[in-house]
Amino acid sequence: MHNASAPASGPHLVDATLFYTPTSGGVRRYLLTKHEWLRRHSRVRHTLFVPGPVDAGEAGGLVEFASPHLRAGYRCPVRLPSLRRRLASLRPDLLEAGDPYLMAWQVVAVADRLGIPAVAFCHSDIINLAETRFGRTAGRATSAYLRSLYGHFDQVLAPSRIVAEHLEAAGIRPVALQPLGVDADVFLPDRRDPRLRERLGLSASTRLLCFAGRLAPEKNLPDLLKMADILGEPYHLLIVGGEEPLRLNPRVSVLPYEPEQRAVAAILGACDAFVHAGRQETFGLVAVEAMACGLPVVAYPAGALEELVDREVGALARTTTPAALAEAVHDLFDQDVALLASAARRRVLERHSWDAAFGQLLRTYARLLSRSSLQVEELVLSRAA
Repeated sequence: MHNASAPASGPHLVDATLFYTPTSGGVRRYLLTKHEWLRRHSRVRHTLFVPGPVDAGEAGGLVEFASPHLRAGYRCPVRLPSLRRRLASLRPDLLEAGDPYLMAWQVVAVADRLGIPAVAFCHSDIINLAETRFGRTAGRATSAYLRSLYGHFDQVLAPSRIVAEHLEAAGIRPVALQPLGVDADVFLPDRRDPRLRERLGLSASTRLLCFAGRLAPEKNLPDLLKMADILGEPYHLLIVGGEEPLRLNPRVSVLPYEPEQRAVAAILGACDAFVHAGRQETFGLVAVEAMACGLPVVAYPAGALEELVDREVGALARTTTPAALAEAVHDLFDQDVALLASAARRRVLERHSWDAAFGQLLRTYARLLSRSSLQVEELVLSRAA
């Protein structure tokens, strides 16, 4: 463990992760939002340390280190001594690892060398993922690996109760719940695109369902397609995250991945409901973004989505099958959808603002840096700054 104090002028936080590509999902959005929030509302200097095609110096708080491609746009470093030297040269006061793989080991090595605190944010529920895909033996092996890794960190953060419970059940300590949030000034109902249905060739009476995110296996897109087939008219499913616009069939359209948050908000706000077939979500950030845009959410009763969705803001399917998901959509539209939409927006404002999330995170950093609660407040600028 590390006990060094940060300088009184304000600490330098470095987030290091392999989960960062031009088209990656929640982790990248979280880090960019965190960077902007800290810049606007704190005295913390923040740097993102991420893989890239070549070594690149700091530009706008982003430092890239040369890493070859793996798959799906992700990269993995091979020159680890050079990586550790570059990371140490940034002179961080606190290091945070955003993945539990190769980068995390480099973070703890540099933190030990510099005598500074190290934090691990467990964005993925890899214990449950390993057990689900490969069986209990794989789950136990993953638990042992994470105990070995996270035992070197001063604090492990989890975005939801279910992830925290899985980590604690694996014997990992200390684990703290650190929910994510959404920029409710960007994701709001008034940003809806009034021409979206026209662009998709849909009538005004179409019940437009939406899913947005990485088109990865764990998102269970085949379940959404089967759901759309079961629903039939007047429902239409829009999937945002493909490579190009296309119409899969009369009931399903695809739009390309959209990196701009305001553009995502415009699409979400023009839909009637958000559907999510993920069984292993560790938070469900895109579902919260949809709720902020005034969309009720229909989801499987699994993972962290079960913590976000209830009958006040949407509907949970009875089981994790496409037929049950379609039934939940029908149940949703048998209710007052406008009332659910208002409740969804209100839920986000009450529970999932970035101000609350990052304020809590700063308190964690301050504790690790041996700052008093008074000094914590000194790290935070006024909200109007």
